[in-house]
Amino acid sequence: MEITIHRPGELTSALRGAWHRAMDESPEYANPFLAPEFALGVGRRRGGVRVAVLREGGEPVGFLPYERGPLGTGRAVGLGLSDCQALVHRPGVTWDTGELLRACGLSVFEFDHLVQEQRPFAPHVTGTFASPVIDVKPGDGGYPQWLRAAYPGLAKTTLKKERRLGRDVGEVRFAFDERDPGLLRTLMRWKSAQYRRTGRMDRFARPWIVDLVDHLFHVREEHFTGVLSVLYAGDRPVAAHFGPRSSTVLAAWFTAYDPELPSYSPGLMMHLRTAEAAARHGVTLVDLGRGDKEYKDWLKTRELRVGEGFAARPHPVAVAQRMWRRPVRGLRNTVLAHPRLREPADRLLRTAGRLRTRGGPAAASAPGA
Repeated sequence: MEITIHRPGELTSALRGAWHRAMDESPEYANPFLAPEFALGVGRRRGGVRVAVLREGGEPVGFLPYERGPLGTGRAVGLGLSDCQALVHRPGVTWDTGELLRACGLSVFEFDHLVQEQRPFAPHVTGTFASPVIDVKPGDGGYPQWLRAAYPGLAKTTLKKERRLGRDVGEVRFAFDERDPGLLRTLMRWKSAQYRRTGRMDRFARPWIVDLVDHLFHVREEHFTGVLSVLYAGDRPVAAHFGPRSSTVLAAWFTAYDPELPSYSPGLMMHLRTAEAAARHGVTLVDLGRGDKEYKDWLKTRELRVGEGFAARPHPVAVAQRMWRRPVRGLRNTVLAHPRLREPADRLLRTAGRLRTRGGPAAASAPGA
């Protein structure tokens, strides 16, 4: 096995084409977060992004995008943002993890959404977690007919709330692929406020993430397209979602709604409308991402499994990295896995969020503020 290391911008059209073919040949690698376009986008904003290209007989057969940090520490590209990670390869290809890490100049490689089929990384997985998905197909009629067939338990209440929203605010309509960048800014502003309200880290207070989302919004390729979907009441946007799609998979990434309209359940409306429209646009799978949320339990048709862990070779830096990161991850996973712990922690975060929002300065960090 020959392994060469490249900066994302150094990937030739032939290498990107080989990467795309590897995605097409295995359904588990069809996720847009595994496309070269995502690695290229992150690489434009983070200098440590590299791609390991695996070759057999001179032919490129595998691709591992990663971020290289100080002292040989490494992580999956976009760790903390990406909901799917893998060494994308053609069927039947395998590798030696120690050899791969040496070629990459890494002592340790951290991941948290690893595709389960990555067998050479299996000994390094410290935990596996459910990642809910929706298998979608076009309905025989319009949206109401699809909703009643796909989600009979949600249809009556959701359609009733849509009719009420139409009466109170304006006629409800939906755009699956909205191209107005101003509405992307509205979504980021809503999401930023939601993060602060609920005590979470505000991702959109980080300029590089704002720049990355702006960039991905403009990418229009077969294996990666940034899709902004918007739910309107009259001319007023009431909810929005932005996520990447490949030819067959849509990743549910950032969803938010107008905080003045929570009683209509616009977030749930957004997810349902997006799933129905995605099916009509050729998507067969909506990936909701790892995490326990009530709406995911309502919407999922099944679950994938993703792994987190640290692939490492004998090295003091690898030992130190695992000693530092594993307790933090273990505590977080314990809280998220137990409702008796998760619910009080969530209330505490929301209380902190309310206090922080009332304080005022945090509001200045919102994109577009």
